[in-house]
Amino acid sequence: MSAVLDSVTPHVKRTDFGENEAAMEQYRTERTKQALSLPNRGPIELGSDGKLAKHIVEAFREYGFYIFKGVVSADELDDLERDVTDILDRAPIAPDAKVDRHGNPAIAHDCEGRSFRLVKPLSDPLGGSKANFGRHQIKMDEPEIPEGAPDWVVQVLLGPLQHSDAHLRYYGHPGLLTIVAGLNGDDFTPFNETLWIKHARLGGSVSWHQDGWTHWDSPELDEGTHGFNTMLQLYGCDAKNGLWVVPGSHRNGKLDIRTMTDELGSDRLPDAVPLICDPGDIAVTNRQAVHGSFANTSDRPRVSITMGFHRRRSVLNVRSGGVHNPVSLYDDAYIRHRSRLIMYGIDARRQKYPDEQSYCYQPLAHEADSYTWNEDARKDIHDYNLNDIGI
Repeated sequence: MSAVLDSVTPHVKRTDFGENEAAMEQYRTERTKQALSLPNRGPIELGSDGKLAKHIVEAFREYGFYIFKGVVSADELDDLERDVTDILDRAPIAPDAKVDRHGNPAIAHDCEGRSFRLVKPLSDPLGGSKANFGRHQIKMDEPEIPEGAPDWVVQVLLGPLQHSDAHLRYYGHPGLLTIVAGLNGDDFTPFNETLWIKHARLGGSVSWHQDGWTHWDSPELDEGTHGFNTMLQLYGCDAKNGLWVVPGSHRNGKLDIRTMTDELGSDRLPDAVPLICDPGDIAVTNRQAVHGSFANTSDRPRVSITMGFHRRRSVLNVRSGGVHNPVSLYDDAYIRHRSRLIMYGIDARRQKYPDEQSYCYQPLAHEADSYTWNEDARKDIHDYNLNDIGI
C-alpha cells in the first residue's frame, strides 16, 4: 500500500475466514490460474478502421469481461491517489454523519444525491436484503472482525466527479472512451460513476449479483442490454481483494443465485474467476454477468475507479431508476444533460494534458465549445448524479 493512502487507513491485526480459510486459499489459487488462462486481457488494440480490434470485442462478448493492460500512466495514478486520499481524509465518520474525522464538514455533506456508503468492517450489508430490487440474493461469509477495528469503513463514494478533478480528467481519458465506443457504439451514454474502496483487512464483501433490473423480460434482451462498468485499478487487484466474475453468465438471462449457492453449500461459485490486474489496468465487466467480491482479509487495499456506460438504444425513452437515481424518463434531453459530464471531462483533461489527442464524443461534438471546465462548470455539476441513468 502506498504511504499516501496509508495515512488515512485504519490499522488492525490480520484476520481470515476461520475454518473456511484453507478452502478459500485453494479456491483462490485454482481460480486465479483459470482467470489467467482466458484470452481476454491485453493492451488497447485498434483495427484499420481506428476502432477497437475485433478480437477484443469478441472476447468481451464471449466472457463478459476484459482486462485492458497499462492504460493509465503512473503520473496520472499519482494524481488520482492524492484525490482518493483527500476524499478518505474528509469522509463522514458514520453513515449519517455530516462531519469528518477532524470535525469539519465532510465531503458531500451538502449533496442531495447519494454519496458515501459506509459499512461495518468485513461485513456483507446487502446480502440477503431487499435493497437494490433484491438482487443480492445471498449472504456472503463474514470473517471475525479484528480487535481495534473502527465501527465503520468507507466502501463507496457515488458521484465522485464533483469531488475530484483527477477523477473528472480520467473520465475524459481517450483510451477509456475509445474502449467504451468500441463496445457500445459512438453514441454511448453514461450510467454512473463510483469510487470503490476495499480497505486492507477491513473491506466488506459484495454478495453475488447481476446488476440490471429493467430489461430482463424484454424480447430485445441480449448480452449487452444493461451496459457495463469500467474499473481502473489504482493499486491492482487479485483473488483476495478483487472482484470475481462468472464468465459467460451475462448471456444466460436472470439467474437464481440463491439456488446455485444452496446446492453448493458455499458462497464459492465454482466457475467464477477473479479479476487479476496491475496498477493502471482497466477491467471492463458486463453488468449482466454474475459478479461479487469477498471480504478483504488481505494486506492490500483495492481502489477501483468505476465508470459505467450504456448503449443509447438501451436507455433512450426508458423510464427507470430507483437505485442510483430517482425514477425518471430518459428522453433525449435527459441523456444529453447527463452526458455533459463527458464533455467537461474531455475539456478538463485537455487543459491538463494539452499535447494529448482529445477524444471526440460524437453526440455532443457539434457544441463542444459550450463545455469549458471552469468554476461555473464546477457549480453546474453539483449533485450531477441525481441524473444517473440506472436500468
